[in-house]
Amino acid sequence: MSTTVEDLNAIVEAAHAAFDKARAASPGTRAGWLEAIADALDADAAALVDIAARETHLAIPRLQGELRRTTFQLRLFADEIRRGEHLDATIDHADEHWGMGPRPDIRRVNVPLGVVGVFGASNFPFAFSVIGGDSASALAAGCAVVHKAHDGHLDLAARTAEVVVAALDAAGAPAGLFALVTGRPAAEALVDHPLVKAIGFTGSTAGGRALFDRAAARPEPIPFYGELGGINAVFVTENAWNNRRDDILAGYAQSFTLGMGQFCTKPGLLFVPADDTDAITSALVRVLEGFEPTRLLNDRLHDGFRQATSRLQDHPAIDVVVEGDFTTTPSPTVLRTTAAQVQANPELVRQEMFGPASLVVEYGSESELRCLATLLEGQLTTTLQAESSDDVTELAAVLADISGRVLWNGWPTGVTVSYAQHHGGPYPATTSTTTSVGTAAIGRFLRPVAYQSFPSSRLPEPVQDENPWQIAQRIDGEWSRPAEAGTQ
Repeated sequence: MSTTVEDLNAIVEAAHAAFDKARAASPGTRAGWLEAIADALDADAAALVDIAARETHLAIPRLQGELRRTTFQLRLFADEIRRGEHLDATIDHADEHWGMGPRPDIRRVNVPLGVVGVFGASNFPFAFSVIGGDSASALAAGCAVVHKAHDGHLDLAARTAEVVVAALDAAGAPAGLFALVTGRPAAEALVDHPLVKAIGFTGSTAGGRALFDRAAARPEPIPFYGELGGINAVFVTENAWNNRRDDILAGYAQSFTLGMGQFCTKPGLLFVPADDTDAITSALVRVLEGFEPTRLLNDRLHDGFRQATSRLQDHPAIDVVVEGDFTTTPSPTVLRTTAAQVQANPELVRQEMFGPASLVVEYGSESELRCLATLLEGQLTTTLQAESSDDVTELAAVLADISGRVLWNGWPTGVTVSYAQHHGGPYPATTSTTTSVGTAAIGRFLRPVAYQSFPSSRLPEPVQDENPWQIAQRIDGEWSRPAEAGTQ
């Protein structure tokens, strides 16, 4: 049954009360909560994976890997917050000789926002769902989380939430720090609730934009960290194409069909030099020969894939290179057009096909690539397939302007969780300039507060001179990292 608005209100109020109790917890205590969740998920892995396979049609090895990624992420965040660098604890002692005149004692630290609403994704039932990146980073930041379950895997969401809540309870976290809600009325009320201070979202452009507008229209607008997807264009230089065309096509085919093309980083566009279409077709048919299609995540996504692909396929500027289908287990589709057609019809390279389909664009001269790149909307990723001797300086600069991650001679599917990772990009890839993957994701759910001329006994622990939490501090412009940092 869907969560009623009345129940949602009570859940958010309980989450806020839990946040108030937990906000002063030390990094070590909070890290212990994350590790407890990871341990509990590992202990229940077999049951969770079985439910996920039944509800999403995804293969068990894929789901097992995704769950390992999820627990790894929780433990990585635990290690990160123990060091305390996410707090950006900064101390400027009073200085009578400061260059612009006497400086008062000022100390700044990041504090958690409060209750965060999180909307789960359909295509990653663990990594971007109940206790995926948004929920994990919000808890790491010190926030409470109310998660809106995705309708595509409700049983899994319920089981995962039970595991999370039980783990937090056993670890001594305040009751209500994490909760699950379902249904559209609760989703809308979650965005509207005055105690909710930020939203994390992974999903469609249409759904994300509607919630983004709703969050902005509140009497008190709140940050909306939405990942809305992308087309993830790949640009191949003439030298790269001449030297390793078949390898590039093989990598492309493997990447755009990975997970039945249901990755937000799927390469939906491939820009290549004009070539013998028959040769390209035969090469793609050859590398796709052993591909075994499976069902898409759900019927709604299947219908959306069929509509988006058919709409592009029926355009007079589009040719079919590899003809797929829209059966229960769709086979891959590859479409083709030219750079001239794209320049006349930019909408051709702005159509996401969420499934096993992609578009090849043939150009006449490499000098066209920079102009073609400027026709693209914001991307999560862009990729350069090039040789070391190629001068792609101008093209790479454009790609950096329009995307959050730029790859060299790789493929965008596969987003590791690490310190330097950035998973985001200009709109419509996301609604912010932040990342939803990697340790930097924690910063979305924090805000800075400066304390001026406070007595030392009244200062928060992270900016006390005694540094009771033994975290990293920047003191009068110089970083200090205690040898025992991360032990509290």
